[in-house]
Amino acid sequence: MTRWLSDLEQHAWRGLMQMHAEVWAAVTRDLQADSGLSAGDYAVLVPLSEQDDHRLRVTELARAMRWERSRLSHQLSRMEKRGLIVRRECPEDARGAFAEITEHGRTVITTAAPHHVASVRRHFFDALTPERVAQLSAISDAVLAGLGGPDGPDGPGGSEAEPCPQSSSDGMNGST
Repeated sequence: MTRWLSDLEQHAWRGLMQMHAEVWAAVTRDLQADSGLSAGDYAVLVPLSEQDDHRLRVTELARAMRWERSRLSHQLSRMEKRGLIVRRECPEDARGAFAEITEHGRTVITTAAPHHVASVRRHFFDALTPERVAQLSAISDAVLAGLGGPDGPDGPGGSEAEPCPQSSSDGMNGST
């Protein structure tokens, strides 16, 4: 038997979907205007910039972003043409490759990040009290835990180990 949504649940769900669409549109519009980066560019550059060696296995990056490998491959090709990243073969695994942020890519993301954070703050956090941010954080944690979380069965830690050494994280913290 179907458990239909109550009026309150339906309102909350539809509100979440509309809020996500509106905030995402505003933030990505600002990102493009402020830095010339697309949301996809930014989504790739942030995790690469946070690595000590500024690179990640392409498969690891796709898994962390929840993107299909073909989608990521096309995105990386566009970024490579613009000098934001390079792809390098994995010496221990001829089938594997790394995506590595270039010096130009680091400069672009470092310049874009403060504007992006200001946009996220303006379009989202400025409308919330600290108490509501704490509630939202707890809600997000609960929903993600129910889905298996970021390292659940479909998350970055949920698949077979890669033969090439993995990168460690300790870079541009707080870059959204």
